[in-house]
Amino acid sequence: MGWIVAVIAVVAAVAATTRSYGSARSEQLAVAHAELTERQLKAAEARTAVLVDEIRQLAQKRIPAAAVALSHPTAQVPGLREAAEVDGEAARLLTEAVQAARTAVIEERQRVDAAARAAMRGTSAKIQSLLNQSQQLLHELQHEYDDPRILQLDFRNELALRRTQSTAVLCDAWPGLARQNSPLVEIVLGAQSRVAGYERIKVANHLREERLALAARAAEPLAIALAELLANATAYSHPDTDVTVTLQQSGGRGAFLVVDDAGIGMDEDALDRARALLAGRTEVLLTELGDPPQTGFAVVGRLVTQYGFHCHIEASPFGGMRTILRVPAHLLTVLKEDRTLSALAPTPVSGHAAPPEESGPAEESAPAAPAASAAPAVPAVPPQDPPRTAPAEAPAGLPSRRRRAPRAVAAQAQVPAAAPAAGQVPRTPEQAESSWAALQQGTLNGRSVAGRAPAPESDGHDHLGDQDDQGDDET
Repeated sequence: MGWIVAVIAVVAAVAATTRSYGSARSEQLAVAHAELTERQLKAAEARTAVLVDEIRQLAQKRIPAAAVALSHPTAQVPGLREAAEVDGEAARLLTEAVQAARTAVIEERQRVDAAARAAMRGTSAKIQSLLNQSQQLLHELQHEYDDPRILQLDFRNELALRRTQSTAVLCDAWPGLARQNSPLVEIVLGAQSRVAGYERIKVANHLREERLALAARAAEPLAIALAELLANATAYSHPDTDVTVTLQQSGGRGAFLVVDDAGIGMDEDALDRARALLAGRTEVLLTELGDPPQTGFAVVGRLVTQYGFHCHIEASPFGGMRTILRVPAHLLTVLKEDRTLSALAPTPVSGHAAPPEESGPAEESAPAAPAASAAPAVPAVPPQDPPRTAPAEAPAGLPSRRRRAPRAVAAQAQVPAAAPAAGQVPRTPEQAESSWAALQQGTLNGRSVAGRAPAPESDGHDHLGDQDDQGDDET
């Protein structure tokens, strides 16, 4: 019986030990589970805090920075603050949120820009129509009255018309004027007449073919583009410096219009942006043009894209900028002999010396310039844009401007003129100019005596135009 009691005691001890060990094991497992749960809870709270911070940064920094980067490509868009603490799915969703916000901003900006373009396009068309009517009325007044103030008013109307045309072109409208095939040199003169600093613009004609012309559909767009480049060159260069426009003709690549100024130049960033605008390859929103909008290069870029021109800008040897506007060969033509060129058009500068018997004195081979010694003080007037339609024949009896030196080609084919009548002394251009100036001064003096105040004389500089017509892009 004793051994049975011993066995039972041993079994009881073993059972108690087992129960004790199991209880301790359970307690250890419970403690470990509690610790694991607490660690997981803290990790979840940390991830939640990090995700909340990322969402806060998304709303406060990342999305606004992405919107700013649409207008300023150099702006930095911040990424995830704690990329290691955010799992892949959450990071992907945050990135998609930025992209979705960027897409929404782009679509909204395009919608607003399209609405603004439509409104400006309609307004520009109405204003342009009114300005054209005003210009027609001013031209009629110029034939009835010789008041120089009418010319100044016509010039300011021309400046307003150019601004309106540029706005219309920027808003995807057509230029609003139709021409026939126009001489290239007359297009340059027309562009010069639309710029406030016209008196500083010097035109050098190096065309081999004097009657080289531009196709009708591209004549007015080229005049608008060149006027924008000239306005920019005159606005950002010193008033005492000249802006030169050189016309050159290439064999198979068309013609080149080279504009040089001695202005303040451009830094690398501005030059890169100007080249991108002039290339016209990317869509430019109105909101990206600044305040006030700098539309000059954007207008040229749009015309370049639509009509096949090519425009390049670089540093000029004169210290400012040089802009090269190339007209492709398929847009060029040659006018017939029955078309009369403008008397203001400069004679092409020949690269080869003319034969002695055909060339005049050295001082007469240059384009005619007004004489300032014998002529009385006459109010200076701004140039006018050459006719934008087919030119009509000049009425008989009206005076016409004569060249000092005949063209080499025309001199050979010209029929010998009849001898002057007996006792008639031919007058030089200077004498004719002096006579007309004296006649105009006498008319003004007569009106002053009769009680009508004479028109105020101008100093030859359109100061109001200098303030109204500013360049847009050169910095």
